[in-house]
Parts: sequence; C-alpha cells; structure tokens
Amino acid sequence: MKRLTKLLSLSICIVMMSIFFVGCSNKNYSQEINFFNYGENIDDETIKEFENQYGIKVNMETFDDMEAMYQKISSGAGKYDVVLVSDALMPRMIKNNLVQELNKENIPNISQMDEQYLNLDIDPGNKYSVPYMFGTIGIVYNTDVIKEDVNSWDILWDEKYKDKIFMFDTYRDTIGVALKKLGYSLNSTNQKEIDEAKELLLEQRKLVNPLYGVDNGTTMIPAGETDINMIWSGEGLNLQEEYPNLKYVVPEDGANFWIDSLCITANAENVDGAEKFINFVSDKKSALRIADEIGYTTPNKEARLEQPEEVRNNPNAYMPKEIMDRCEIYTDLPMDIKKIYDKAWISIKADK
Repeated sequence: MKRLTKLLSLSICIVMMSIFFVGCSNKNYSQEINFFNYGENIDDETIKEFENQYGIKVNMETFDDMEAMYQKISSGAGKYDVVLVSDALMPRMIKNNLVQELNKENIPNISQMDEQYLNLDIDPGNKYSVPYMFGTIGIVYNTDVIKEDVNSWDILWDEKYKDKIFMFDTYRDTIGVALKKLGYSLNSTNQKEIDEAKELLLEQRKLVNPLYGVDNGTTMIPAGETDINMIWSGEGLNLQEEYPNLKYVVPEDGANFWIDSLCITANAENVDGAEKFINFVSDKKSALRIADEIGYTTPNKEARLEQPEEVRNNPNAYMPKEIMDRCEIYTDLPMDIKKIYDKAWISIKADK
C-alpha cells in the first residue's frame, strides 16, 4: 500500500511538472531576438527580466572564438540581431558593413557608461557599439609559495618556480607578454621585435618548462598543480575571492586591456527589440548583476558605485591611470604580420 501511494504521488508530481513546463514553454511572446554571445557571459535572471518586461524572447547562441563568429556573421550562415564583438574585430566588422549604426535615442543608458571606455579608436563616437564588459590579462599566484612582491612579467621566467608556471596556449596573448616584458608594443609589426619575443619564450621553456593551456589554469592553481598563472582578470579576481592564498595582479610592465561591446548586425530582423535589449543590459541594475555573476569589471559607472568597496577600489580590477596607460587593446593585424606571429608560435611550441 505504501509503495502504491508513493507511485501515485510520483505520477501526480510528474503530471503536474509536465503541465508546468508545457505552460512555461507555451508562454506567449510578441517578438523575439537572436543574440550571438561570446560564451554564456550573462546571467539568466537578466534575460528572464527582459523577456518578462518586454514580451521579447531571447534566443541566445554562443561562440568561443571571435574569428569563428566573424566568419559566421560575414557568410550570412546565421541570422542574429545582437552580437558581442571584441575590440580587435570591431574595426573590421564596421569596415565590412557587418554591423549598423545605432540610434542612441533608443539606447539612452549608454549615458551611464564611464567616459574612459567610450570613444575609443575601435569605434570613434561609439556609432556602432555599446561597451558591455572589460578586463585584462594578468597573473594569479599562490602567496603561500611566492613571498616576494609580484609586479612584473619577469616572475614567469624565474627558475625557482620551474614546472609550476602556466602560460596561455594562444599566440597573441603569450607572445604579447614577451613583447611587453621587452618593452615593446603587444601589437608590434616589427619582425625583429617579434623574433626577440620568440627567443625569450624559447628561453622560458628551458628555464621553467611552463605548462600551456587556457581554461584549465583556473583549476590547476587552486589544486596546487601550478603556483603562477597567466589568467583573464575575471577568473583571477574570482579565484582571489574564493581562495585567500591566491592573488591577482596586473603587471606594471603593462598588459592586454580588452573591451567587449554589443552591436546590432547589419541584417538584423528586429532592430527595435535589439535596441531594447542593449539598453536593458546597459542599465545600472542589469550591469551590476551581470558583473557580479560573471566576475568581470563593468564600464557602467553607476553600477561600479554600487559594488562592494573591495571591488570598486581594487586597482587590479579598475586600474589606476599609470597602469592603464601601459596597457593596450589588441589590433587586428594584417595577414602578412599574422604569418610572422604564426611562424614564431610554431617554433615556440615545437621546442622541447
């Protein structure tokens, strides 16, 4: 009898849940927009609030490589209304008419953005883009092991930490670190400078035998498999918050500063919905929640004021001018220069 009661109860639960989910799936939306996003760097609650407020369904598709995004948009293989675009690709997207000029009267929350993240060379006057989030590449290290101050990329060449150093397996990022250590631009187009950076990274392989990867670095350092990692600022700051022995820093030599922005595609089918969406996520409340969820820093000056003091006043999150001035946004290099970097990277990775 008890078993029958349990089965009956289970059946009732299943039926009720089915009704609930069918009801949810059949919710009526007056419109929809297609959002092409770099990973899932937005929180679910913001999406739900937007959908409920405007009756616009958000269909989100993600990509993990900006060049792949570019190819899909430029080929017309996908139809999107809103797309997240990196700083390096923004000029190419604009030049090739893949994004359209914004009607800022319909996106008034752009006024909440800090002026230092507006009117950048990638999109003068922000005719095509609204800043979404920004960050840096830096170093996260284990303070239980490393007792000296870490303020330079030099520590990634320190033999004391052999077999305990993690480097990005991405040529622009890792060659860029070597270029900054040498005092050059991480956008160098000078073959001599790129060759010097290559030799420096070959020397590093002999000195410290670095481990190469990307996302796995975030699990290796708390597990004690590494002690010093190249890392994206969002992951570094999240690890610092979670583990008291880990600290994130932006080296004083300078680093890559990146900013991702939201654009409306040139062939968007729902421009009105796209404008509403961009304006909604650019509002203080949304920006604050997204920054808290994702861990990256927000260009929204009003949202920053609402963040905890240890976040809004962290110089490795919101950098002081003297460090910011040493940081650079990646530029989209010409194909002949990319080939020089590719050749250098093949030599670095092939060396044993």
